[in-house]
Amino acid sequence: MNITGVSEPQVTLDLALEHGLTKEEYDRILQILGRTPTYTELGIYSVMWSEHCSYKNSIAVLKTLPRTGRRLLVGAGEENAGLVDIGDGFAVAFKVESHNHPSAVEPYQGAATGVGGIMRDVFTMGARPIAGLNSLRFGRLKHSRSKYRMKNVVRGIGDYGNSFGVPTVGGEIYFDDCYQDNPLVNAMAVGIVRHGETAKAIASGPGNPVMIVGSSTGRDGIHGATFASEEISEESESRRPSVQVGDPFTEKLLLEATLEAIASGFVVGIQDMGAAGLTCSSTEMSAKGRVGMDLYIEKVPAREAGMSAYEIMLSESQERMLLVVEKGHEEDVRKIFSKWDLPAVVIGYVKANDRVTVYQDGEIKADVPADSLVLGGGAPVYTREAREAAYVKVVRAFDPTSLSIPEDFSAVLCNLIGSPTIGSKRWAFEQYDSMVRTNTVATIGDAALVRIKGTKKALSLTIDCNGRYVYLNPRRGGEIAVAEAARNIVCTGAQPIAITNCLNFGNPYDPEVYWQFKEAVAGIGNACRVLNTPVTGGNVSFYNESEALAIFPTPVIGMVGLLEDVAFRIGPGFRTPGDQIVLLGWNRGDIGGSEYLYQQTEKILGDAPFIDLEEERRLHEVCLRLMREGLVISAHDISEGGIAVALAESCFMADFKYAGAELAKGVFGSIRPDFWLFGESQSSIVATCPQESLPDVYSISGSLSVPVRLLGRVTDAGLLRIGSEIAMEVSRLWGLYETAIDRGMED
Repeated sequence: MNITGVSEPQVTLDLALEHGLTKEEYDRILQILGRTPTYTELGIYSVMWSEHCSYKNSIAVLKTLPRTGRRLLVGAGEENAGLVDIGDGFAVAFKVESHNHPSAVEPYQGAATGVGGIMRDVFTMGARPIAGLNSLRFGRLKHSRSKYRMKNVVRGIGDYGNSFGVPTVGGEIYFDDCYQDNPLVNAMAVGIVRHGETAKAIASGPGNPVMIVGSSTGRDGIHGATFASEEISEESESRRPSVQVGDPFTEKLLLEATLEAIASGFVVGIQDMGAAGLTCSSTEMSAKGRVGMDLYIEKVPAREAGMSAYEIMLSESQERMLLVVEKGHEEDVRKIFSKWDLPAVVIGYVKANDRVTVYQDGEIKADVPADSLVLGGGAPVYTREAREAAYVKVVRAFDPTSLSIPEDFSAVLCNLIGSPTIGSKRWAFEQYDSMVRTNTVATIGDAALVRIKGTKKALSLTIDCNGRYVYLNPRRGGEIAVAEAARNIVCTGAQPIAITNCLNFGNPYDPEVYWQFKEAVAGIGNACRVLNTPVTGGNVSFYNESEALAIFPTPVIGMVGLLEDVAFRIGPGFRTPGDQIVLLGWNRGDIGGSEYLYQQTEKILGDAPFIDLEEERRLHEVCLRLMREGLVISAHDISEGGIAVALAESCFMADFKYAGAELAKGVFGSIRPDFWLFGESQSSIVATCPQESLPDVYSISGSLSVPVRLLGRVTDAGLLRIGSEIAMEVSRLWGLYETAIDRGMED
């Protein structure tokens, strides 16, 4: 076949290297094509073989994760998002993805388009989005750049989600110096669909038309996938054209039109145009269906004149979809989108061979075998060198007993609860509409609850990771990330059912970074197997580092739990004065990687907290049984800041005024008081129960070898009293907690 390449630059090895390909990869392209690629073909291979699209440095490791389970309706990575059965003919679609690099250079649009992209991943499956969550990481707020990024990231998330009409119901925000140059912006979307009403990202049926729908195509976002596969540097500011621009109002129209088109039965396959745009959607759909496509890209609606084939194929303009439609029903589909004021244009046809051929004004600009481009097909797969990080022995050599016991425990608690990482995230969350669509039951506490209309069911949703733990001990930190997410779900009364993940790491070519990655994934796999929460899919984001430093390894876990009857939900707030406060689980006084240790030393030291996954599983089983039998009436996970912070937060979220807690002397046992109070031991939950329920709580917990310790009682005195160590007015702690970020954001 004659490849013209008219008006395109001459492709050389140097040009390939500029596109992020290696010499070996360029030689492989020459072998696949049997000739020198055109400039458009070079662009196609460079984006599809980028880390962002191909997972070439991660897929071999990801395949070790548990990806099957009785509730899973599609395998991990098979579709745009995971799909899990929740009974009564319903399924939940959910996924989390990163938009880190775009948010580093253009925080508002980077965050906004991250939300838009993850929502499209859900509704292209035929699921209606019902909730969004986010996990954010910034440098400390003493830096003006961190304040700028946080202000605009939060505004971008809020503006897009609020305008699109899906509630943002939960999330987390951490602040550490390692995120100063490279913030993390991970967005999660959750949707509901009935069985049998889902759509697939596949092309089939030679002769079926290929349609592009939604917004017109511009030059924004070109090489965004490649941009996301390199380190942040001073040159990143010049890559602003690689940051897409979003329009939530168009996306709302696209949502309604897409769901209506899928319901019509005329859509054979559909895929969002996210990373790598038309290139990715056309080649992945073709490869999955083992067919090809002829694309006539001069027909693509363009908002800029004179766009080349290279630009049209690589554009990452937002709010676009690629559809394969049953032949003869093009007009039916066009009318659906026209009703929603959106164009739907036939730009090509499915064909029987395996090649995607790109025409522009009668000239062939690219002719490539689809399978050679995609993950699971011909895209490269590498296993990089892994070596234990040298810093590990240094930080783990820290002796916790060398830390001086503080003179004023109340002052320590004030500092902890007033820190931006632990304090209230109200500054951010009040910018999000959490109640739109009126399905939201609860947004405060360990996880959010969203009801499924027409049923008694609710979904419990959380997103979680402590990067410090993973830095200190990647495998154990990966286990804790899953375990804590599951504990958050359990504390609402729901059963954890599955996870998605967003794995944020540095440069995979660095053996120490790759070791962190492999170990963290192994830990995630261990925890998911024990806790029966299979991985439905997710995202890998490498190259999260600058010339100065790399981020903590941060494998963010998005988890979904199922509450069969929302009437039995549990919250973290104290319920009634006189209720008994108990500790379910273990408090080993672990301070490694804790916020307490950091505030005392300004260093990340020690080992990650101890965790026994079998203990964790038994704790969940006990807690859920106690809740279902009405014995435990509130529950709150112990995490950053330890048990002292957890008790204060339960006072803040109580059902009555002037809530307080009184703990007797001697609750520390043989553990140092500061370690017991502020350590971040795993597998522990602060719960309350009526006095008369205590014998049953002890009995049921003992039957599964889960320790229970009576700590004290709930009061209405507005005072948090813990032995002789802490006596604080809850109102004062509340003031510090509520203004933690406000004070940090002040100029």
